[in-house]
Amino acid sequence: MIDEALARYRAHRQNINRYRSLLQTGLTELEREFIERRIAEEEAAISVLAFDASPPDPPFHTHTDLR
Repeated sequence: MIDEALARYRAHRQNINRYRSLLQTGLTELEREFIERRIAEEEAAISVLAFDASPPDPPFHTHTDLR
């Protein structure tokens, strides 16, 4: 499970790096907008991976019986 998540993270990072290098080339405005949108999507995917990998919050307990 961890190996799969790490592989996905690496793939997203590689995609972002590739897209950023494309931004350094001569692109039309339409192509630039497309690449910027893809970068945002890849970054969102990384955020989802990070959220899924984080441990759950501990259960919230109330102390109603305080005798």
